[in-house]
Amino acid sequence: MGPADGASAVVIEDDDGIRELIATVLEQMGLKVVAASTGVEGVARVQECDPVIVTVDVNMPGIDGFETAKRIRALSSAYIIMLTARDEEIDALQGLSSGADDYVLKPFRPRELRARAEAMLRRPRTLGRPGDPATPDPAAPPSGAIEAPTTLSTSRLLSHNGVVLDPDAHIVKRDGEELDLTYSEFELLHALLQSGRTVRSKDELARLLRGDDYVVNPYVGEADRRGVEVHIGNLRKKLADSAAAPYLIETVRGVGYRLAAPRG
Repeated sequence: MGPADGASAVVIEDDDGIRELIATVLEQMGLKVVAASTGVEGVARVQECDPVIVTVDVNMPGIDGFETAKRIRALSSAYIIMLTARDEEIDALQGLSSGADDYVLKPFRPRELRARAEAMLRRPRTLGRPGDPATPDPAAPPSGAIEAPTTLSTSRLLSHNGVVLDPDAHIVKRDGEELDLTYSEFELLHALLQSGRTVRSKDELARLLRGDDYVVNPYVGEADRRGVEVHIGNLRKKLADSAAAPYLIETVRGVGYRLAAPRG
């Protein structure tokens, strides 16, 4: 079975034809698709079926795609893909700030949407919904017992200047405090921590977010680069990192990003 088999997806799109096309693409991946034509309905469907992936159209009647994405992100850790027309590309970038993980421009090729969705599902993601209790563990202490704080595995930990990333548990901590990162933010931070002081270009990082074996459209456009910039900006906010005086992510103008120098 593939990573999508048996899982659910929610398609939020007011255009009947596009909604059916997206549903077909996701169903071919083995997902059980639930469709919605408005943002309010879509949020309700997400609450009901706990999907692994959600597609959201930017322009819809009622609440728009931005507000829809914010509401979904508040209750679900599902991957969110924004869909927008090419002349509304800047809206898609704003969507990334609303909690979306990626965006696809209309008109799109079904192969492109599938490739991006499959790339997301191949990577681990934090389980459960924000604020939900953890799944019961038979080995866990009885109710009422004092629970130990969240711990990180020690096999493959990556750390730099007070930030620690556990790729196996998909956990990031800054000075001991666990952070809530999106899929894209986690992947970018993971890549930068692995690279150290070696610069990673925006093109490299854009390809990483699209999947290592993404071959439908290997070209990296300006929109992809701006998308990386938005994700890095959001990541810096969560890390309390300053672009002007960074302790973690340093911008190399005209090239990309790397880790800041180690603290003395």
